[in-house]
Amino acid sequence: MSRFCLLALLGAGIVLPGSLAASSFVNFESGHVRPLCLSPSGAFLFSVNTPDNRLQVFETSAGTLLPRGEVVVGLEPVAVAARTDSEVFVVNHLSDSISVVDASDPDRPFVKATLLTGDEPRDVVLGGPRRSRIFVTAARRGQNRPGEAGLTTPGAGRADVWVFDAERLEAPPHIVGLACDVPRALAVSPDGRRVHAAAFLSGNRTTVLNEGAVQDALSGVIGDGFDPPPAPPPFRNAAGLPAPRTGTIVHEDESGRWRDAAGQDWTPRVRFRLPDNDVFTIDAEADPPAVIAQAGGAGTVLFNLAVSPADGRIYASNLELKNAIRFEPDLRGRFVENCITIIGGGSVRPVHLNQHIDYEIAEGSEEERDLSLALPGDLAFNGDGSRLYVSALGSGKLGVLDPEGRVLDRIAVSDNPTGVAVHDTARRLYVLDRLFHLISVVDMDSHQLVEQVPLRYTPESVRLREGRQYLYDARQASAHGDAACASCHIFADSDGLAWDLGDPDGDEASNPLEPSAPFAGEALPAFHPMKGPMMTQSLRGLAGAGAMHWRGDRNGGAEAVSDDDAAFMSFHPVFQSLLGLSTPFPMDNMRKLRDFVLSLRYPPNPVAPLDGSLTTEQALGREIFLSPGDRAALSIGGSGCTDCHKLPVSTSGLGAIRGEQSFKVPHLRNLYQKVGMFGYALPNVVSASPRRLAPVPTPFLGDQARGFGFSHDGSVPSIVDLLLQPTESFTFTEPAGRSLPEIVRALEAFLLAFPTGLAPAVGQQASLSASGLEASLVRFELLRARAAAGDGDLVVHGLWSGVQRGWLYDRGSDGELAFAGNRAGERVSASAMISAAREGRAVLTATLVPPGSGRRIGIDRDEDGALDQDEIDLGFNPADPVNRPPLAGSRIVTGDCNADIHLDVSDAAFTLNYLFLGGETPDCGEACDASGDARLDVSDAVYTLRFLFQGGAPPGRYPDCDLAAEQCSETCATDPGR
Repeated sequence: MSRFCLLALLGAGIVLPGSLAASSFVNFESGHVRPLCLSPSGAFLFSVNTPDNRLQVFETSAGTLLPRGEVVVGLEPVAVAARTDSEVFVVNHLSDSISVVDASDPDRPFVKATLLTGDEPRDVVLGGPRRSRIFVTAARRGQNRPGEAGLTTPGAGRADVWVFDAERLEAPPHIVGLACDVPRALAVSPDGRRVHAAAFLSGNRTTVLNEGAVQDALSGVIGDGFDPPPAPPPFRNAAGLPAPRTGTIVHEDESGRWRDAAGQDWTPRVRFRLPDNDVFTIDAEADPPAVIAQAGGAGTVLFNLAVSPADGRIYASNLELKNAIRFEPDLRGRFVENCITIIGGGSVRPVHLNQHIDYEIAEGSEEERDLSLALPGDLAFNGDGSRLYVSALGSGKLGVLDPEGRVLDRIAVSDNPTGVAVHDTARRLYVLDRLFHLISVVDMDSHQLVEQVPLRYTPESVRLREGRQYLYDARQASAHGDAACASCHIFADSDGLAWDLGDPDGDEASNPLEPSAPFAGEALPAFHPMKGPMMTQSLRGLAGAGAMHWRGDRNGGAEAVSDDDAAFMSFHPVFQSLLGLSTPFPMDNMRKLRDFVLSLRYPPNPVAPLDGSLTTEQALGREIFLSPGDRAALSIGGSGCTDCHKLPVSTSGLGAIRGEQSFKVPHLRNLYQKVGMFGYALPNVVSASPRRLAPVPTPFLGDQARGFGFSHDGSVPSIVDLLLQPTESFTFTEPAGRSLPEIVRALEAFLLAFPTGLAPAVGQQASLSASGLEASLVRFELLRARAAAGDGDLVVHGLWSGVQRGWLYDRGSDGELAFAGNRAGERVSASAMISAAREGRAVLTATLVPPGSGRRIGIDRDEDGALDQDEIDLGFNPADPVNRPPLAGSRIVTGDCNADIHLDVSDAAFTLNYLFLGGETPDCGEACDASGDARLDVSDAVYTLRFLFQGGAPPGRYPDCDLAAEQCSETCATDPGR
């Protein structure tokens, strides 16, 4: 049988590419913050299309949505705000930028400027005089941030709000520092005078003391005069096996005392404060804007904010996580609360959204799950503040709340709603779905679904979308419908907390890991069921990392210990043991979740220089890290770092002994995310020579942004402290000319800039226009140089002579680098591109995209082999891989029975007409064989209809999308006449 095209067309109307396109798509899973917004007049709705890196414009006339134009922005857009009907600001999470979009012609919007921000911007609002100030949340780190970020400075906030002048975009931004960890949501008061900003992983006043800090034997060394209580019981599992010595999680109570799960007081051992700063209020009219108030107690993870137009109270959608409770059986089905917290009038009042749940009935019920609202995200009020709407990402619903947070109704909208916009005049609610990339239109009065309008295109594969569903879906994943994997693995990353998920009733498990070099010949300890506190790990970057969890206790067994697929599948029991299901999670769903998770990638490192170089200190650290074998000349003896932390993943998958437990060698790609907890019960030994623990108490370091830092339990405040712990893992000496602090801090500097698998410049942007061109050229040339060096693919989009165009920087047949246009055979030099911008003939934006994705993002959006502008010129759709002009040597598209270069219901009708009504004979019977069973019968029409309208599998079995005429069977004409 001849090879068939693998098409992918979503029944709702979204066209998806096949497996070839999926290979060019990099899955970062950036979380939506404010993905929808209405223009001030309400005439237009603006929506981000995150996987396709675009902003799409809809007209809201007559209560329906009419698609208008769209524009390429930066990578991973997650939020949008409109100052006028024609000026729109888009937050590009991966590109560390804001795209300023001119939408004066809604059919042909374009990016007129790009504002560079700190790392991972998340939200944008407009406030201050005349709503002329653009407020953007970003992590303090990042290569675009001016000045010293103070990444390793104790007591420094880790969050920024960047403030730009919308009337003078070229003016330097003002940066407002926030005393919290990475920020996320923003909201503005109705009069624009106040802007509120929320911490993202805010924490809940918990931290952890490691095993050294809870051992009475070390009290004399710690030197703080504290007589500690015993570690909290139990000390053995049900079989009588002694538990390993571990740390303990402590929680700050209302009186300011730090207590463990048994209520014992450990306050003297906690050498810092956690002020729990959740929501900050900024005076948006001050010059410069500044924080004037802050509030705590608003949740552990804060997703979004809204301000009531009626009374100015602040509302936060959030999760309250219960990590202070020990042991998985006690947390089963009840480890998270989904809340709306109301701030105002001097009070902070959390409201549990799921008060209907009876947590004493462990198995829950279908009725209970139907009422639950999980993962509350975007918030929006109606005009008079009498109704608050919240998107429940994990429930497929839009919650309707009164001003006191009481749930009045739950509107079923779509599988993964992430954004909501309210159009009071049209009496419509607009809800964006992240899974199917469509907008649900809901009647505000009847709460009935009016229509669903798809975004134009997504490059994600069907398999990826199927797996994403099970990361967020609380209905199928949890006993009460209120929890999902994403309740702790926030947007497939981490909640920033440690949990003690041991089980005293559990059994010891064998340890199949091989020991790493420092422990060669030693037997690694078995896995005890009482493992102590462990930090939530990210789901990113698991492919190629082997056994999973800190200990490697999720693995494929002795025969497949490094098999990623088998390791992930070993998490299957967690859906019952922690999420509370009474029956096993379906294995097919688990496999889809596995495929999705193993596609996740880490973003570029935001600390390493963009030009591919390293600072002097980072370079010294890299030299130490990469040196093999005996490294005495570099101040380190014993095995090389890469003996255990093998590149490129930075873990060997081997085991190491730490204390009384065995741990898998951890990877190093996200260490920069963990900075912010300073204050350590054990003495800081960085200045000790020779290295030793001296009875000098750690000073009290005051307010800190995080309660958890480094190591498996998050108890170590810095990489320096981690490297200098008394352990067999690291051996440092001090040769002449190099001090121990110098060596260790250099290694810390390199580890904070550790490669993630994508070059630091990936995602970065530069805009070229007549205004401010010279300032942008340096950055444009940097991006060109990084593309030439292979760091990524450089694409350019924008208006050229009034037409939306795209280019890809690549080598032509002559071997020279130039910009290939989205018309075949067209090439433009960099100098010609710069001249067009300087002369006002073009307004362009360059973006360095991940290697291998440039052709799709730049010039062939649907990857059908026909370039975008060629398709437009010939009247075809560049966002539909089926609707395209014929390619040389190609004739047949599987499922296209009537040979009109479309796959739609007419093909099923053509098949049925031929089979039963004497209709026209198909040019190629094999093209009609949608089911791939080598027969042309009614099953082929059914197969096509299921694919189009019920989410069935796509026709075809191979990624090659066309058959040359000579490859088709004898039932085909030599030339079907296309």
